[in-house]
Amino acid sequence: MGARLGIEKSYMEFHMLYGIKSAEQLKLADDGYRVRVLISYGESWFPWYMRRLAERPANVGFVLRNLLSK
Repeated sequence: MGARLGIEKSYMEFHMLYGIKSAEQLKLADDGYRVRVLISYGESWFPWYMRRLAERPANVGFVLRNLLSK
């Protein structure tokens, strides 16, 4: 997408959750994009994930599919 818009890879960055679309994370990195992987930890990790899921209920199915595909 960035190439179609004339944006260099060095100006783009992808942020993705740990364990979700891992193959896509590796592909992006192999293609020269900067990929940052987010992992929530500490005592607030569960409430953080619940807020993310509540923001977009479709994410529940997405997370379950990714967890079950491993």
